[in-house]
Amino acid sequence: MAIRVMLVDDQVLLRTGFRMVLAAQPDMEVVAEAGDGAEALEVLRATRVDVVLMDVRMPRMDGVEATRRICGAEGEGGPRVLILTTFDLDEYAFAALKAGAAGFMLKDVPPDELLAAIRAVHSGDAVVAPSTTRRLLDRFTPMLPTAGSEPRHQELNKLTDREREVLLLVAQGLSNGEIARKLVLSEATVKTHVGRILTKLDLRDRVQAVVLAYESGLVRAGGGGL
Repeated sequence: MAIRVMLVDDQVLLRTGFRMVLAAQPDMEVVAEAGDGAEALEVLRATRVDVVLMDVRMPRMDGVEATRRICGAEGEGGPRVLILTTFDLDEYAFAALKAGAAGFMLKDVPPDELLAAIRAVHSGDAVVAPSTTRRLLDRFTPMLPTAGSEPRHQELNKLTDREREVLLLVAQGLSNGEIARKLVLSEATVKTHVGRILTKLDLRDRVQAVVLAYESGLVRAGGGGL
């Protein structure tokens, strides 16, 4: 069955462009649109959606609050939210990720990457492009706590030294392949470590792992580890 997509953006022209790209795909269907978060919530009450492409800055209700309500109300069975952002809105993107979004993409992303992100999110994966993650974190980390010499989340004590090392590199925006090269491990081994980290910390995906690493103090502002 086709992936049922909803477009949420207050700019009609952008929605039109995204709709044209998605309509050309045999495995995707735009089933709903909304001009702000409040309208999106109303539409979702009557329409089944798999993936929501969500803008962040909109009138009435922004994408952060809409994401929080969608992810909170629907839980595991609800639509997955993919944030569309620009670098000047990085703080909003982080807030949306914390609210439960499955990932973020830039609005000027090449069509092939956008389509791949939608498919990945629909399949249950998180979309965290390493290069974009590093630039995003450089912007919002000054707003996060950095005091203290030990991470504040006791859950991190469940991790082995190697798992903490892998989590640190994930939080710095490295892909599994980059982590494998840095630690001289196979990519499959890194993937196994990431899976165990998510299970031990009861996290949904890689996005939540990044958020936890920064909020806990495991990573300092600027990307360095404690």
